[in-house]
Amino acid sequence: MSILVITGTGTGVGKTVTVAAIAALALDQGQRVAVLKPAQTGVEDGEPGDLDDVVRLAGRVTTVELRRYPDPLSPEAAARRSGIPPVTPSDIAKAATELDADHDLVLVEGAGGLLVRFDAAGSTLADVAWSLGAVLVVVAEAGLGTLNATALTAEVATRRGLNVAGVVIGSWPAEPDLAMVSNLEDLPVAAGGLLLGALPAGAGGVPREEFLAHARGGLSPWFGGEFDPECFAGSASAQK
Repeated sequence: MSILVITGTGTGVGKTVTVAAIAALALDQGQRVAVLKPAQTGVEDGEPGDLDDVVRLAGRVTTVELRRYPDPLSPEAAARRSGIPPVTPSDIAKAATELDADHDLVLVEGAGGLLVRFDAAGSTLADVAWSLGAVLVVVAEAGLGTLNATALTAEVATRRGLNVAGVVIGSWPAEPDLAMVSNLEDLPVAAGGLLLGALPAGAGGVPREEFLAHARGGLSPWFGGEFDPECFAGSASAQK
């Protein structure tokens, strides 16, 4: 089974760009890639969502969106307000397993953080990852506050029996501050895993070929990239 579950330490940390970068590298290696978005919120029917951004940046991947809710809320709250049925972990696991049957890599992108609720029963992305036995990748912010949020995410994941591969910084600025540079050493400790990449800020707004170059330089060989955390940290430290 080649399924990765991508979660964030919160909203707006760069999950979709990270998913697109992982997908772009896999496509470049000739893999068949599928991206599953269990719940898209804050987007009306007919409007582009996260999966459209993935295709724009990465290329021709299979995309599946199970639910779409117009309100920019958690999936549970958005489902309750709209009257559209909630998506359940069994729905998500079934879709991921079916995609896994004829793809080399399946990426499951969560909504918000690991414990954002899908339904009134309190089901979350953590339940999905556990049921699939999938590896979890955490996407985090670069600056102040990220260590606590990353540690909380990783601790919950570990206590629930999940395998945390490591952490990716979803948006690394051209001019990092002292806290950001220091966090390059501390984030892997907080995550209980490797620093698997740092994608440049603004990567989501560049053309596809340039994005592939960003993905290659910003993600670890674990994904097929060339990111070296020690070299990256050394370069960042030299700026301070």
